[in-house]
Amino acid sequence: MSLMRIFLVEDSIPYAKLLMHHLGLNPDNEVEHFSDAASFLKQLHKVPDCILLDYSLPDLSGIDVLKRIKSQHSDLPVLIVSGQEDVGTAVDLLREGAYDYIVKDVNAKDRIWKALNNIRENARLRKEIDVLREEVNLKYDFSNIIGGSPGLKKVFKLIEKAAQTNITVSITGETGTGKELVAKAIHYNSKFRRKPLVSINIAAIPSELLESELFGHEKGAFTGAVSKRIGKFEEADGGTIFLDEIGEMDVNLQAKLLRVLQEKEVTRLGSNKAVKINTRILVATHRDLKEEVRIGNFREDLYYRLLGLPIHLPPLRERGGDIMMLAKHFLQDFCRENDFGDIRISPEAQQRLLSYPWPGNVRELKAIMELAAVLCDSGVIEEKDLNFNSVTDEMDTLVSEGLSLKEYNRRLIEHYLRKNDNNVVEVAKRLDIGKSTLYRMIKNKEININ
Repeated sequence: MSLMRIFLVEDSIPYAKLLMHHLGLNPDNEVEHFSDAASFLKQLHKVPDCILLDYSLPDLSGIDVLKRIKSQHSDLPVLIVSGQEDVGTAVDLLREGAYDYIVKDVNAKDRIWKALNNIRENARLRKEIDVLREEVNLKYDFSNIIGGSPGLKKVFKLIEKAAQTNITVSITGETGTGKELVAKAIHYNSKFRRKPLVSINIAAIPSELLESELFGHEKGAFTGAVSKRIGKFEEADGGTIFLDEIGEMDVNLQAKLLRVLQEKEVTRLGSNKAVKINTRILVATHRDLKEEVRIGNFREDLYYRLLGLPIHLPPLRERGGDIMMLAKHFLQDFCRENDFGDIRISPEAQQRLLSYPWPGNVRELKAIMELAAVLCDSGVIEEKDLNFNSVTDEMDTLVSEGLSLKEYNRRLIEHYLRKNDNNVVEVAKRLDIGKSTLYRMIKNKEININ
């Protein structure tokens, strides 16, 4: 934890100012002050990293406030700061889950400082444990990427090579081919695996917010920046950042990304201080970046900086026998999760699966097999249970329903969002409408995004 958000609940303004000054000596401490329990409890949903709680508040006792905190956030560390040295009270508070009981004397500031350092270190260790636990749960022999086709075997070899170094990796392939699975396989088999893998979908974030998401911002850097925020690059320090749909990044932001990659440092919005980072870079796109460079949508210098080791995922229609291997895998997983028992796939259904062109690739296959498991009778999936037309027939259905123009437009946009994995930039281009219009419609719930 680099940035520590602290809520200070203290009705004595002079003492609160003293503590805020003392805690502010560490630039990574962000302190918000409340002078009574009521105003503090209204903001508890923001979930700080730690709470400094005065025992004697004007509107509610310290132990009652502590109980309210623990009922909502049992693991949130609460330091009780009291003007009275009462052993019985301290024991009661510790039994209720207080992290520590500190008396307001000449040593209080140092004890608080030490306690906060311990809380920060414990949070760091918990984060490392969570990463290790995720490692244990994952299968690092790439068995989460299923198949044995020649094209996929080539991918496996490249993943092994990528995992042995810190080279930047660019993963390409059609939507639904499993680019994020490849990124995870590389990270969790590399020397960076003990640190976080931080993923961000460039296409899912409005361009005006993306810079803050990637590089962070200081409090007051722009309207709405009510507190300091650590960006994704800093979150991934020592680990890996996965930039999905990198081809959708605005050209102006591409220049800033290039500088980060060259200098290995980020500067938060609203700050002049550069922060050094050691972050492994993985990127993915369904676009032809070389063509995007040619037409001026992508910087040539950034393209060569990101190219690194290219890994191309073949579309499912080119993977032959992998189709049935994946179909059976998805079917078995779904049946196990839903206590369906064993379900077989009839020869006719298998033939239909093998002959279908799979425009949605592996993601589409998974959806079709799960639906077929629900629709089938007597434990056998027949050809009639394979619902390939659920997407392709949708537009014909819209035309035949006699919808109003407004409703038709809504359904049309939702259709294209589903078809393009909620890629707002891509849908805006296809339908020739403004990105800001789509973002506004999503924000106002005029259209649903799933």
